Amino acid sequence: MSDLQTLIDTQDPGLPYLQALLKDAERPCEMLPPSSSNAEVLLHLHVTTRSLLGTVAYHTGGILIDHGWLRILGSGDARLTRDLKHWNADPDCGYLLVADDAAGGFFALNGGGLGADIGALYYWAPDSLDWEALNIGYSDFLGWALSEQSQLFYDGLRWASWQADVRTMSADQCVSFFPFLWTHEGTPDGSARKVVSVQEQFAVKVELAGQLGSVR
Repeated sequence: MSDLQTLIDTQDPGLPYLQALLKDAERPCEMLPPSSSNAEVLLHLHVTTRSLLGTVAYHTGGILIDHGWLRILGSGDARLTRDLKHWNADPDCGYLLVADDAAGGFFALNGGGLGADIGALYYWAPDSLDWEALNIGYSDFLGWALSEQSQLFYDGLRWASWQADVRTMSADQCVSFFPFLWTHEGTPDGSARKVVSVQEQFAVKVELAGQLGSVR
């Protein structure tokens, strides 16, 4: 408990800043309530609640943006069961998965396994087998995710019925495309779409990237 107390910043907490970000968000968003495992998750990350990462981990169960298109991971919730500790079960992978989207894309903080820019955000897009550096940190990422700029980012990755489809999906699910979007034949509207678990999608992508010699 003494370790936990050192991580909970009462002098300069990040929660008011997070609340202000959500209040001023340009995209629909919902902050899920923190789970009973929030202290365990914060201790696992070993960051303070002065940081936005620590604030999201301790004070939220996660954040849903665009009705669940984009999922920011926190301490877990019935609607978003993956949390920042258990979803990052492999300590040797060299990155921390912090968010994902309904198209099967993954966002991660570089811990040294993705490049020299430790602490930077990377994106593993549905149409690529390589991680892409975004050249921003976690705080800027969260601000971007809540802004209209995120809509431009997803040009070419959304299909015509994405809004209706996302509303029927769980935040622990995403769409799998076939042909894959990273092939010449694959397109969001032209490929067959199937709803799968995020865990399944990530495992398949790791396997394919390994077989084809891409990063992770």
